[in-house]
Amino acid sequence: MKSATRITFPLQLGLAMILVVFVGALFAQSGTTNPVISDVWIRTTVPGGTVSAAYMQIKSATPLKLVKAASPVAGIVEIHDMKMKDGVMEMKAMDALDVPAGKAFELKPGSVHVMMMKVKKPIFKGDKVPLTLTFEGAGKEPVVVTLDAIARESGSSGMMH
Repeated sequence: MKSATRITFPLQLGLAMILVVFVGALFAQSGTTNPVISDVWIRTTVPGGTVSAAYMQIKSATPLKLVKAASPVAGIVEIHDMKMKDGVMEMKAMDALDVPAGKAFELKPGSVHVMMMKVKKPIFKGDKVPLTLTFEGAGKEPVVVTLDAIARESGSSGMMH
């Protein structure tokens, strides 16, 4: 007669608890809270112009990285930063934008923004412009957010992207 191996109840309970904690930790690491995006707007184009910029506030409970922006209305969409250097305003493309946990990050004129170039048709005040943002979470998984930016005039000469 073969003897069966028996696992006692306390050992079963202990193994079950370890499994629950392990699976919970895996979900916690891989799960990313979707960002909350508010105050989204896009600059109207100047007559004959083919550039615009989108602005917004991004807030997330977990750290995220904005790695890509896209829109069907523009041939090129990039994340840009503007800074004053030696008395000259410089603008350059960024590979990614870190969004810290728990704090609102503002994309605004004269600072970090989503730059849209080769805009295919004029953008007028009140137009809704589709915009897709791709974020990367802590586990490198993509978080894709699609939204509409409402076009408005900036009240400036158009130089402050």
